[in-house]
Amino acid sequence: MVFKPKKDKFSNLLMDIATNVKAGADYFADQKLTNLGDLKVFTDTMKDFEHKGDSYVHEVIQELNNAFITQIEREDILHLAMSMDDVIDGLEHCAALFEMYSIIESDEYMFKFVDHIRNSTNEIVRAIELLSVKKLLQIREHAIKIKDYESLCDNIQRQSIKNLFATEKDPIRIIQYKEIYENLENIADSCQTVANTLETIIMKNA
Repeated sequence: MVFKPKKDKFSNLLMDIATNVKAGADYFADQKLTNLGDLKVFTDTMKDFEHKGDSYVHEVIQELNNAFITQIEREDILHLAMSMDDVIDGLEHCAALFEMYSIIESDEYMFKFVDHIRNSTNEIVRAIELLSVKKLLQIREHAIKIKDYESLCDNIQRQSIKNLFATEKDPIRIIQYKEIYENLENIADSCQTVANTLETIIMKNA
């Protein structure tokens, strides 16, 4: 069974989660940090996105517990909701790292990471829109794009860490930047998990 053309409560909730992820990624990418006060606002705002995502996932779980029949398997709905929420959790954690290490300037590698992550969240929203109106086969192209962005992030991680060890002399700075690079790559991995979940739903229901 698949989603009916008329959106049901689960497709609406999944869209809420996807939209929150995209809004969080957009805010993260557009952040302009000039001082430590900006960092505090930045991390607090990302925490708000994370809390909103948690509330949506909790609502999904409640609805699943109360639903007698679901349009796709319960496990797939829950996995999709939680995998999308992992993306916003990762962004919130990354913002916390910036504040913890008092980093107010992103380097070229961070900008590249975030650009690809934001593009991935755009694809996630488009895929969830298609899922909600039963256009399952069209989702695949968006899942593929998300995986392509994750592959680009893999390359950026290798380049960034190679450059870090070649140019940075401060061992503390090396530890800090390496952790941020790895966290950003983990966020890209979370986006790929969303893509994998979407492909599983296509396989089962198309």
